[in-house]
Amino acid sequence: MSDPDNGADASGAAGDAQGFRRTLEGLWPYLWPHDRADLRRRIYFGFLLLLVAKIVTVMMPYSFKWAVDALTGESRGSEAAMLAGGAVFLTVLYGGMRIVMALLTQWRDGLFASVAMNAVRRLSLETFRHMHALSLRFHLERKTGRLTRVLERGRLGIEELVRMVVLHLLPTMLEFALVLGVLWWQFDWRYAAVVFVMVSAYLVFTYKVTEWRIDIRRRMNESDNEANTKAIDSLLNYETVKYFGAERREAERYDTSLAHYEKASVDTYVSLSYLNGGQAVIFSLGVVAVMVMAVYDVRAGTATVGSFVMVNAMLMQLYLPLNFMGMLYREIRQALIDIGEMFAILSRDPEVKDRPDARPLTAQGGELRFEDVRFAYTPDRPILRGVSFTVPAGRTVAVVGPSGAGKSTLSRLIFRFYEPQSGRILVDDQDIAVVRQDSLRDAIGMVPQDTVLFNDTIGYNIRYGRPDASDDEVAEAARFAQIDRFIRSLPQGYDTQVGERGLKLSGGEKQRVAIARTILKSPRILVLDEATSALDTFTEREIQHALDKVSEGRTTLVIAHRLSTIVNADEIIVLDKGEVAERGTHAQLLARAGLYAALWSRQREADEARATLARNAEAGAGSLPPGGPVERQTETV
Repeated sequence: MSDPDNGADASGAAGDAQGFRRTLEGLWPYLWPHDRADLRRRIYFGFLLLLVAKIVTVMMPYSFKWAVDALTGESRGSEAAMLAGGAVFLTVLYGGMRIVMALLTQWRDGLFASVAMNAVRRLSLETFRHMHALSLRFHLERKTGRLTRVLERGRLGIEELVRMVVLHLLPTMLEFALVLGVLWWQFDWRYAAVVFVMVSAYLVFTYKVTEWRIDIRRRMNESDNEANTKAIDSLLNYETVKYFGAERREAERYDTSLAHYEKASVDTYVSLSYLNGGQAVIFSLGVVAVMVMAVYDVRAGTATVGSFVMVNAMLMQLYLPLNFMGMLYREIRQALIDIGEMFAILSRDPEVKDRPDARPLTAQGGELRFEDVRFAYTPDRPILRGVSFTVPAGRTVAVVGPSGAGKSTLSRLIFRFYEPQSGRILVDDQDIAVVRQDSLRDAIGMVPQDTVLFNDTIGYNIRYGRPDASDDEVAEAARFAQIDRFIRSLPQGYDTQVGERGLKLSGGEKQRVAIARTILKSPRILVLDEATSALDTFTEREIQHALDKVSEGRTTLVIAHRLSTIVNADEIIVLDKGEVAERGTHAQLLARAGLYAALWSRQREADEARATLARNAEAGAGSLPPGGPVERQTETV
């Protein structure tokens, strides 16, 4: 009866082998670029240098042998003529060969460096572009820290793979073959057979132990990923941590992940000690066996003392690269795993992608139309249920409704972050599903509810709307967004750094930067998703006035929570549970006394309550002295 565990191990090993093969097949075009003849010439010349360097390496023990034979007076026949220069000359020859070998090796490494770094650059860039091409769903389901680690490890994995294979594995294999040939020719087949068995046992032991260590290394990487992700997530939410005084809690969460990493790291080092110890025992036994054979040959007169020294020098010379074989296998295996994670991302098809015959969007008037659009993030939770409405060219339509009604989903569908399950979205009678995504997004400007800025200057973040804009155009956009005066009051002006995710700016300032860069983009269609939600009442009015001016002549879809900001909209769409519940102007909807009127009444009551509390607070602060009376007044309220 077969062992199920062995069957699982065999299938797992076969799966790993297939995965590695696919990774190598995917990596090959980057290592052998068909469009770079200069790099291919470097590869050819590098392998030539590799061959010459290894021939010189194998010849070095010969010079050692000749020098010893010259000192002991055991040179015979043709060797006597070669030793005419004496032991000193041969010793200098030995040193010269070492210098030549080192120079050739470094020359070869320099040639291959260009090949490796070109592969790193091309594959990293392609992966980065593909990450941006993947759907929003992919990024919402993945943690940013893990994605950056995959990219970083994959980049380092390519460097490691090229360095290990080209600069260590192939030279070691070539040197091993040359050593076997020399031993067979200089001595007899028994020497070559012993070395072959020794190296085979060494490699089999290394393979078995390294396979065991792979799972330990994988656990260590997973723990490292977890710790890194928690650290990034905590630091990105720095203010939230401070609000809740959760520094100790965050430190404990991070320490838990570090404890897992610590245990896995200790297991890794212990298993490494076991591997290195076993390798040393196997190699030492092989060296002893060969040296004993050489002793017998010296006693029998079939070999010289120099031959004895030559065998020892040749094996010690082989030991250095052979000792690398354990590390080579570990690092190559790990590099393939890391690169495989990059290729796993590359092999993932984007959820939303352009059709082969997709054409650019031709946006003229900018009319936006939803036709019976149905959408669900998951099949069991429908968000939009047959939504239909039109935003005429140059007009403003607002979408309101309770939380969870599907308002923000509309903007995601317009930008094709997702595709609707049914229905169509059209811009100027062109179905956005059949046009190129880049042309669609060029025609639309977005001011989101939650603005995230790049960790760069204010000027860079505004100019992101149109990179070729002049400084005057950037300043004009900032003036429209009511932020130019604030920027110029800063010591560094538009060169002021905004910090990670724009944390150095207030919520209102970040929102105004977002408005400014959208104004600079000057799109045909504007989507304002709670664009003034982070602003105070006074600034909101100023920004709303600026947005009204920007919206003139442009198709504008406003997704609003504050109903006071959309009273002048040409039409208001009221969504409820993914359906259009009401539609009309502000006055028409109030007169209908439906859902919109209820929302309006609720917000008016809330605004009046806030205003009353504010007036009471101001009156109390102005009429009461500090101390006890203030406390009593607070209790009365």
